[in-house]
Amino acid sequence: MKDAQELKSIVKQKYGEIAQKSLEELDGSTCCGTQCCGGEPYDLTSFNDDYTNLKGYNKEADLKLGCGVPTEVAAIKSGDTVLDLGSGAGNDAFVARAIVGDSGKVIGVDMTEAMIAKAQKNTITLGYTNVEFRLGDIENMPVQADSVDVVISNCVLNLVPNKKKAFSEIYRVLKPGAHFSVSDIVLTRELPVGLQQAAEMYAGCVSGAIQRTDYLGIIEKTGFQEVQVKVEKPIWLPKDVLLKYLSPEEVEKFTSSDAAILSITVYGEK
Repeated sequence: MKDAQELKSIVKQKYGEIAQKSLEELDGSTCCGTQCCGGEPYDLTSFNDDYTNLKGYNKEADLKLGCGVPTEVAAIKSGDTVLDLGSGAGNDAFVARAIVGDSGKVIGVDMTEAMIAKAQKNTITLGYTNVEFRLGDIENMPVQADSVDVVISNCVLNLVPNKKKAFSEIYRVLKPGAHFSVSDIVLTRELPVGLQQAAEMYAGCVSGAIQRTDYLGIIEKTGFQEVQVKVEKPIWLPKDVLLKYLSPEEVEKFTSSDAAILSITVYGEK
């Protein structure tokens, strides 16, 4: 496996490429779709949720990179300050803005310059004055301590090499009594070595994921309370994708048992 800096560079490059594409070029891709992993297009509709009926939805901001809808269980209120980690082109941030209203504030943090530029362009087009996007690393956020009411994130923390540091940062920036709602990818059993070692599958949200019990354990050890998995659904990778990394025998073994990959939305309080 590559070191943390190499993995970050891979993610930054892949998501920078996505930010440069038109919506037509991105059509049909998801967090673990073609745009992350390369190759011919394939549809992973089980990853990406439909945002089109949500208040605040903006088509230009929807790059179809999520694996849940964290705002649905985030208990965001009017006037809240919301922080969106790995904010991309602003999809979840703009939905959050529709909830917090003019009296609230939304901050997006992303480490990819092209994504920040795309999000800022969308913000100007929409005329929002209480939404801002900051270039920064989730392991060292450019956000003041004890300043945020709700942290949200969508299919991003699995891409962060040091998840303990990421959740420690979430804890740091939340106000006392505040909370987070994170949609992410976790595992129920160990992935085959071929998937574990595939850097492009890391950028596609799969091989960067960790065991469900370990993921929840990190959250609880960080100090969060009332930790709950609000939404959970299985993720199935198409066989033609698996065959890029595994032998036919490995694919058969991997797909013949219960789902190894889950999309979950987790809630926790500081």
